[in-house]
Amino acid sequence: MTAADADHTAATRAFYDAIAEDYAALFRDQLAVRPLDRALLAGFAELVGKHGRVADLGCGPGEVTAHLASLGLSVFGLDLSEGMLAIARREHPGLRFERGSMRKLDLPDGSLEGVVSWYSTIHTPQDELPAVYAEFRRVLAPGGHLLLAFQCGDEPRRHEHPWGHPVTLDFRRMRPERVAALLGAAGFTLVQQTVRAADTDQGESTPQALLIARATR
Repeated sequence: MTAADADHTAATRAFYDAIAEDYAALFRDQLAVRPLDRALLAGFAELVGKHGRVADLGCGPGEVTAHLASLGLSVFGLDLSEGMLAIARREHPGLRFERGSMRKLDLPDGSLEGVVSWYSTIHTPQDELPAVYAEFRRVLAPGGHLLLAFQCGDEPRRHEHPWGHPVTLDFRRMRPERVAALLGAAGFTLVQQTVRAADTDQGESTPQALLIARATR
């Protein structure tokens, strides 16, 4: 990891450690009010297959991890933030949550049937995305599936002092066609690309992209 990578990782960890409890309270029921997101998660789970081994990378407080487990997957969560992991372990004591970085996963090659990155690459500089997607591909068995969720757009949105905490972080938006091209270069074939309108009632301000891709080489 370069010095710039280390600085970026440290800033992301500090941001989420600071806001963990507020974030978890705000987004605790996010899936309950988003049926289309639940439908994509259900489709992903069916593609992976019952008891398929799945890593939820950047799991935050663990709501998506728990939902995937309820769909029959053998899933664990991984996150940079100990604050987020503490909440995940408290709220979902029967599941496994570990600290780590998606940039360098402590997993053998081809050891998973599924990888989920639910809004967790949105802090990654775009020039670093190819390496991150290559790491996702490395840990997936051939034919395994990746689910990515992110906000659509071109310009990042800077969040400064959320809930009064003295932290700042950029939330990067991406174009689905660019992400699909990067996934293709990393050894994936696109299976599903969905862009839904912003749910303004839930505070969204930009369309949301959900992509499923299969590891093919």
